[in-house]
Amino acid sequence: MHFDLTYPEILERIAKVDPTIYARTRNFLNGDVTYLSPFISRGVISGKQVLETVLAKGHKRYQIEKFIQELAWREYFQRVWQAKGDLIHADLKQTQPDIRHRQMVSAIAEASTGILAIDKGIRNLYETGYMHNHMRMYVASLTCNIAGAHWEQPARWLYYHLLDGDIASNNCSWQWVAGAFSPKKYYCNQENINKYTGSTQRNTFLDLGYDQLPHTTLPETLKESFPLNLQTHVPVRKKPDINTDKPTLVYNSYNLDPLWRKDEEVNRLLLLEPSHFEKYPVGQQVMNFILSMAQQIPGIDIYAGEFAELQTLYPNASQMLIFKEHPTTRHYQGIEDPRDWMFPTVTGYHPSFFSYWKKCERHLKSMAQ
Repeated sequence: MHFDLTYPEILERIAKVDPTIYARTRNFLNGDVTYLSPFISRGVISGKQVLETVLAKGHKRYQIEKFIQELAWREYFQRVWQAKGDLIHADLKQTQPDIRHRQMVSAIAEASTGILAIDKGIRNLYETGYMHNHMRMYVASLTCNIAGAHWEQPARWLYYHLLDGDIASNNCSWQWVAGAFSPKKYYCNQENINKYTGSTQRNTFLDLGYDQLPHTTLPETLKESFPLNLQTHVPVRKKPDINTDKPTLVYNSYNLDPLWRKDEEVNRLLLLEPSHFEKYPVGQQVMNFILSMAQQIPGIDIYAGEFAELQTLYPNASQMLIFKEHPTTRHYQGIEDPRDWMFPTVTGYHPSFFSYWKKCERHLKSMAQ
């Protein structure tokens, strides 16, 4: 599992996706997952590309529904962010219950919880920038529902390290586990962890029945916490090398699409706003991944500065600066291109994924006709 891929290699990875095996094995750490999430999150490819490739293989609808649903979850969370804006950083549906503190749990950050599979998953995150979705749920459950941390700071910690960091998916998923965006908390026990990680550990503080977990005492290993201090090393600021007689396509860490308007005579600029990374800090491994994906876009320049400063280079910036729609580009001004949504007709806020998915199903049926 690695993510240092060229664009043709990413397309090869899409082509190799087997949604039927994925549906059967996705919850296992050694399951046949796609490892496409970093490229989708960073806008190198779109969920729509993946969906169209899978549909073209001629699978029966029931064979691929679970795979399409997993793609749709990401798009659903993006629609939540569109609708809720910065409210996504607070409890969305109800206050997270049973909060002990609003800091980071030390044992989680240090990979020293004593649950061997979880500690291994955290060390793997630090090494690779990736964490299996089921492991993310385990980590969030241990952090919020056993240690009693509010979800917001631990979610920032995880986002900081993830190559596929997606603010909407990350925040909403943590809230879903913690009971702030779902009717109840998600718990995992040692038996479940052993089953899906291939571990055999016993006699831990999670070696309980599900009815016992909400009432267990706080384990000694999870008592310590600390305030997070996350910072991003943004590349050295420099004046962008652009021809102001031409329009400029403004890329960012969520839009690294090498095919975007690829045949047009334009400037191509990766904008790394210090204000964005102050609000949403990422680690060096993530920044390196962003830069490596950007370098596959022919002729792109990198500018570590604010969008407002970019505007001053053009007397008519509103007609010369072009960008893609995203919640992080709301302060951009100019020509806004739409994203490649899988379900472009399913818009607005839906209080549950189920209500969102019902509308997606209708869209899928219309695509098949």
